[in-house]
Amino acid sequence: MGRDITDLRQVCEDIRKRILEVVSVNGGHLSSTLGAVELIVAMHAVFDCRENPFIYDVSHQAYAHKLVTGRWEAFDTLRQFGGLSGFIKPSESPYDYFVAGHSSTSISIGVGVAKAFALEGKSGIPIALIGDGSMSAGLVYEALNELGDRKYPMIILLNDNEMSIAKPIGAISKYLSHLIAGPLYQSLKDRIKKILGKMPDSASYIAKRFEESFKLITPGILFEEMGINYIGPIDGHDLEGIMHSLKLARDMREPVIIHAQTTKGKGYEIAEGKYEKWHGVGPFDIHTGQSKKTSSIQSPTDVYSQVLLERASQDKKIVGVTAAMPGGTGLGALIDEYPERFWDVAIAEQHAVTSMAAMAKEGFKPFVSIYSTFLQRAYDQIVHDVGIMSLPVRFAIDRAGIVGEDGETHQGLLDLSYLRSVPHMVLFAPRDNASLKSAIDFAISWDQSPCAFRYPRGKFALKEGVFADGGFVIGKSELLKEGEEILLVGYGNGVGRAHGVQELLAAEGLSCGLLDLRFLKPLDKDLSEILAAYRFIFVFSDSYKINGVTSALLEYAMEMGLRLDMESFEIPDSYILHGNTAMVEEHLGLTPQALSERILQKIKHKRL
Repeated sequence: MGRDITDLRQVCEDIRKRILEVVSVNGGHLSSTLGAVELIVAMHAVFDCRENPFIYDVSHQAYAHKLVTGRWEAFDTLRQFGGLSGFIKPSESPYDYFVAGHSSTSISIGVGVAKAFALEGKSGIPIALIGDGSMSAGLVYEALNELGDRKYPMIILLNDNEMSIAKPIGAISKYLSHLIAGPLYQSLKDRIKKILGKMPDSASYIAKRFEESFKLITPGILFEEMGINYIGPIDGHDLEGIMHSLKLARDMREPVIIHAQTTKGKGYEIAEGKYEKWHGVGPFDIHTGQSKKTSSIQSPTDVYSQVLLERASQDKKIVGVTAAMPGGTGLGALIDEYPERFWDVAIAEQHAVTSMAAMAKEGFKPFVSIYSTFLQRAYDQIVHDVGIMSLPVRFAIDRAGIVGEDGETHQGLLDLSYLRSVPHMVLFAPRDNASLKSAIDFAISWDQSPCAFRYPRGKFALKEGVFADGGFVIGKSELLKEGEEILLVGYGNGVGRAHGVQELLAAEGLSCGLLDLRFLKPLDKDLSEILAAYRFIFVFSDSYKINGVTSALLEYAMEMGLRLDMESFEIPDSYILHGNTAMVEEHLGLTPQALSERILQKIKHKRL
């Protein structure tokens, strides 16, 4: 990107305009990506990303990168089915280095790249762009610990847009930043190290104190003490200043952190500042900022928030935690009301789970409120810190199933598969908002082991009020409708899909039974009588087929000596692409129409 600074500033303005045009129509991540424009343009101005890999943490802030690497026209398809991903995706462009949808991986990836370059004799330098929020996760410090020891050349561009790790101190700060990166300071450090090795203990002590006091005048002492050079804080919207710092860091040939302070939503005044609602948005009006989508249906997340808040007001033993998603999980209202009992621990799912295990040990009733995709990050803690002692931690799993436009990195399809294998874990799922209320009450009452219940993004597939809710009783299923020959088994949101198929088959003259499994673990002990009464059984759930609901039912059938004709209509063994949920389901052949046709064909074939 060989342009002068005036041209580059215009590029930044054009990029912001393009992002707003597209995101206001398609939805997507907004405030963080607007705030990172100058950082990314500066990276491209100083480095060739084909030789120096750009590693974006989470990568929701990388829209500018997409726009300067040949995807300007295609940007209209952002997050659309068959279009551009909302995240970095190497299969989409040779300029995208590494898939990233979960946070705090970039520095570790960068260390791996630096090791490979060292072994291969390559001169390239990995550059990681990471937000301050991602610095709350342990993986970052595991990587920094090794990087500081090994001293591989690497640049970490820290985008500080919210937490204010260190406040800027004006002209003095800028001067010190350049001084620290410059040859005078680096030469002085090298000389002090050499002197320390030659001087007697008393003199060495004086020299050591001098070196430490010199570093103390900078805000980066934490990183310096870890062995990482520090530049900053700098203005993350001063394009010329960022480029200057990147060039200084490049020439140092050591690990360097450049601490850049930016404003979320920069250039779009309505979204500027610490507004969580502008992190990820649906379509909106650019002029007013008002959402273009309205719905009178209460989301499962809203129901969870409302009910748990009511129960927490009645029971002081109820506590809860989320990991940097208070708004997304609905826990924000509880944190506001009871800040001493509900916590946002930032991007630290492992800590969230283990800390709640301790609270359960102390007699509290903890709720861990985390998206399905992010709970994966704490699997060892679920097994080791919760499961082994069978502590009654309640896992409220939001965004279970297909999540739509966020795609592969955010699909909530694995929780059943990885939780079903945890001994003593109780798994259950509501089918609609009414049964979600009952699920919360059951979780509060269950104190014999850990339990987990899941619910989808947006809304349930089953319309409210179709079936009255009778509450949850441990290990009990519910036969919602009897039928002849065909049984449709639904779990959680799968009940709604099964009901849609049932209605279509009824129009074809087929009477189908409909079973809400309710509990996946433990399964209903009386299930054998229901299953044995039907010739054909079809299973529906918003989870992977492998180690999913059908697997559990077939294992049960084998134990009971049942021979069943059972077919799974669960998610196939592949990473599911991004796009509108309805379109994704249609592509997978999981619409009620497609499934009912498959059932009709099978029955016709079997009867011939």
